[in-house]
Amino acid sequence: MLVHFRLTTPVAMSDAVRDFLLDNHSITNLTVQPGAVVKPAGDLIECDVAREHAGEVLTCLRDLGVHEQGGIVITAPTGTPFETARQLEADAPGHPDDAVIWESVEGQAEAGAVPTLSFHVFLVIAVALAGIAVVTDSAVLVIGAMVVGPEFSAIASVCAGIVLGRWGLVGRSLRLLVLSFAFAIFVVTLMALVAHGTGLLTDADVSRPRPNTGFIWHPDAWSFVVALFAGAAGALALAIERSATMVGVFISVTTVPAAGNLALGIAVWDQGEILGSLAQLGANVAGMVIAGSLLLLLVRTTWPWLVAHSERIFGSGQARAR
Repeated sequence: MLVHFRLTTPVAMSDAVRDFLLDNHSITNLTVQPGAVVKPAGDLIECDVAREHAGEVLTCLRDLGVHEQGGIVITAPTGTPFETARQLEADAPGHPDDAVIWESVEGQAEAGAVPTLSFHVFLVIAVALAGIAVVTDSAVLVIGAMVVGPEFSAIASVCAGIVLGRWGLVGRSLRLLVLSFAFAIFVVTLMALVAHGTGLLTDADVSRPRPNTGFIWHPDAWSFVVALFAGAAGALALAIERSATMVGVFISVTTVPAAGNLALGIAVWDQGEILGSLAQLGANVAGMVIAGSLLLLLVRTTWPWLVAHSERIFGSGQARAR
């Protein structure tokens, strides 16, 4: 698959940009429209690039100063059914699905560290659902709470910040995680206190044996192992932009259910439930951050080499050539 570059450049810069793109063998459909841009005034340059080389092209454009004096917009077309596109994909090392555009990763990480209203609302709803799952001992509701929870975007931002050396991003992401979970637990605790005061929730609802949801506050070695694998999967999905894979990550780890159980434990003041939930929450977040950071570091350092050599192992190049 190709990606489409739409560049707006000052007139004085257009020749240098045009010459660079013209000499690049991973580019096709290069068009230049002098004076087409009104605000800011300049030229419009567009081209299609093999996704595997998009990161390199973007780096060179930034070196030319296009991102400072002009504009860069990258989009992914729904399809490129023409022979030149097929040839560019076949010539590029690896498979387009494995290509990583680090500027896109950084952009997604920045977005994941923003404390939006919707983030907090989704987390409150997820923690509330997890609390109800504890009371009803419903594994189905636990899964629902996991899917609704938005917290992995902030965890992925922590991982990306560590690997990219963006410590400000790491700090903003960790702050979002801590404050958003604290807020969600506080709100659900208030709800639980109201339910407890009206008799809708009893101490036994929280402390009784729960065969379907007891694992929420009983962390063990496997909880950490699952968090490691989930963090690695989520980080890789972030890097290669596989949003559908994120759903599997969301339903793998019990961060949100642990937070819901913690809120109920505070409401009925069951110290065992409180400490167990905190341990589960901490182990999951720590495991995902460790594995996610290591996976992104692997992608950052050796992924291009692995992608290029994967064609020899999996035969992806021959499959595309057909």
